Amino acid sequence: MGYRTAELPPVALDEFAKIPFFERMKLLQLHWVEEGFGTPKNTSIFYMWKLFWYGLFGLIFAGAFTKGLEFNNIAGWWNEPILYQKLMIWTILLEIIGLGATCGPLAFHFDPPIGGILYWWQNDTLRVPPYPNHVPFTKGNRRTPWDTGLYKAILASLVLLMFLSGDRTVDGLPKGSAGILPQWAVLLYCSLILIMGLRDKVVFLSARSEQYVPTLLAFALMGNFVNMVVAAKIFIVVVWMGAGFSKMQHGFSSTVAIMVQNTPWVVWDKFRKATVRDYPNDLRPSRLTHLLAHIGGTTCELIMPLVLLFSPYKSLTWVAIISIWMLHTFIISTFPLAVPLEWNVFFMFCVAFLFANFHASEGYGVGDMSPTLLAIVVFAALFPIVLGALRPQYVSFLVGMKQYAGNWASATFSFRNKSMEDRINERIVKAADNQIDQIEPLFGKEISEIFIQKAVAFRMMHPMGRMHISALMRHTPGLDDRVQREGEFVSNVLTGWNFGDGHCIDERLIAGMQERCQYEPGDVVVAFTESQPAFSKKVQYRVIDAALGTVEKGWYHNDDAANEQPWLPNGAIPHTVTWTLPGYVAPGVPHPGTGGRK
Repeated sequence: MGYRTAELPPVALDEFAKIPFFERMKLLQLHWVEEGFGTPKNTSIFYMWKLFWYGLFGLIFAGAFTKGLEFNNIAGWWNEPILYQKLMIWTILLEIIGLGATCGPLAFHFDPPIGGILYWWQNDTLRVPPYPNHVPFTKGNRRTPWDTGLYKAILASLVLLMFLSGDRTVDGLPKGSAGILPQWAVLLYCSLILIMGLRDKVVFLSARSEQYVPTLLAFALMGNFVNMVVAAKIFIVVVWMGAGFSKMQHGFSSTVAIMVQNTPWVVWDKFRKATVRDYPNDLRPSRLTHLLAHIGGTTCELIMPLVLLFSPYKSLTWVAIISIWMLHTFIISTFPLAVPLEWNVFFMFCVAFLFANFHASEGYGVGDMSPTLLAIVVFAALFPIVLGALRPQYVSFLVGMKQYAGNWASATFSFRNKSMEDRINERIVKAADNQIDQIEPLFGKEISEIFIQKAVAFRMMHPMGRMHISALMRHTPGLDDRVQREGEFVSNVLTGWNFGDGHCIDERLIAGMQERCQYEPGDVVVAFTESQPAFSKKVQYRVIDAALGTVEKGWYHNDDAANEQPWLPNGAIPHTVTWTLPGYVAPGVPHPGTGGRK
């Protein structure tokens, strides 16, 4: 891989498009093991500078407008609650503008390098209401002046919070503290983002509201500083432990293998290939990858947060803090796709701020909170995770705390031909062209197509991606001459944001796309899979034709998908059809059956 040049698979550029689909996928998957996405190394430098400016300007902005935070005593800021709050607000502001996660080339934002504000400030762009049939005044998929006005009000409230000094009258606040953000201002932002969440889940999720809003509400409503800190501790512990619990399935090892293979500093070819069982014959995760995933990742996220929350010993607390630091440092160092780097840096700050400054042995333990209030906080923290685990169809994988678990709803789009994909550029209001059209001027048509298709190969390296292609095999006359696109990239173009959440690209968004593009049956076929529910290996899937709506529902067994090679040498994954649109007949290969699973 060059500093400024991309690494390409060993194939003649003019011959790539002529290779049959599954051979193309195997070629790209083998190359992924060797080189990851193959992006130039200077891409990593871009993100390193981005993190530097995030931290520097966050501190400057927080300190410049906060009474009690003096630049001649920066060392005295680190136990100030208002610094914690303002860095949270700063992180939210960058995320909701589009300068945080899903920014730049590793999120396939090339020209322009962000989505976010360029979409959500603009009328007639697509929006995705989460419950349009149940919540009044949320139906529709067009962004109206009401939506853009609400978005602008949210930005204004965040900027206002960065300028405000602290309220020092809170009960239990440490002596000499600069205070906490005024209650009214915090409640203003929380109210606005919750209203936005009912109008457009994409904006709500981009601000990572499922993690930050509960903590902000705790500081605004609880009235006592000890209760505020203990609630913040519980909320952040639940984030780690929820993520750890959701990783107890096949997909997480695949995710870790893919992340390591894409890590720019892993230059040892043998180590990359050791992440799979038998390169180039077996690309399923190796035992080494399982150990790295579940000892270094899952175990850390399940055990260390409990140590942080309950340890009576500061030395043991510091062991847990350093362990969490190592976990987040590893994630940052892999530069994962969607690049949620600022979120990881902020959580590294949070763990030290909350658990070292306000230790459980010093009156900030769970036993120091009112039992009634403690029960309310624990219920509020656990309810969305339990719902997401048992009924993943009802909430985003982010709300269910499944980030980077390899277990999320996702989709793959199959267009009849390039002209069907081009119709998106021609008929939908948005701020960016399709990815292929963004990067073609940079690299040329052939190289651009290789990188776009590598995203499909990447998805097939996860178990759910194998089911996507299995479904498309049955519902299209053939994949060799069609155009397959990773659903996350389609979300990137249509909504301005992508973070792996398939709920952003389900029937609601496809209906909005169809309303504008007017496809015929078979022009656009989408294979959609849900998250795997807890305590079951049956994963629900749907097939959606843009012109017809949902045409088939069913399930597949996750073991069948995980045990198959990512290029599907044995054909489609066995699956069970539970419903078919009356009169619809799948035009592809015959149904492969269930393989005897119940």
